Amino acid sequence: MAVRRKLDLAGVKLKLQHWSELSESERGDLLAWCDDPAAIEALRAHLLQRTAALSAGQARELPRPADEPWQQAGQLPEVLAASCAQLGLSVSADDWRALDELQRFALVKLSHPGHEHRNLPRALAEFGLLQA
Repeated sequence: MAVRRKLDLAGVKLKLQHWSELSESERGDLLAWCDDPAAIEALRAHLLQRTAALSAGQARELPRPADEPWQQAGQLPEVLAASCAQLGLSVSADDWRALDELQRFALVKLSHPGHEHRNLPRALAEFGLLQA
């Protein structure tokens, strides 16, 4: 999820084929890549250049996220609340505000409609949001 968030921030869509053609070292580099604005710009340029030579062709450019639910710590996203309700769970607004952006990103991605949401309770537990 950490790499996926960075790809979203950079506005780059890597196909699974792109990912599989990167070395383990390159994948680790993506995970460790800083996520300040200048580093994200450098990541975008790097990935577009690096993937141009891969068999799947250059990675696709995507719009950059702006005011996405996971970027808004002050408001619990409806999609997350609805997915939790389907599972008989809940997340409070205070709990949501206490999460870091990567945690919020993961929960929103795991709560999208059409998913089985089987990993959502695991993520909530990992982030300390489920009562034992």
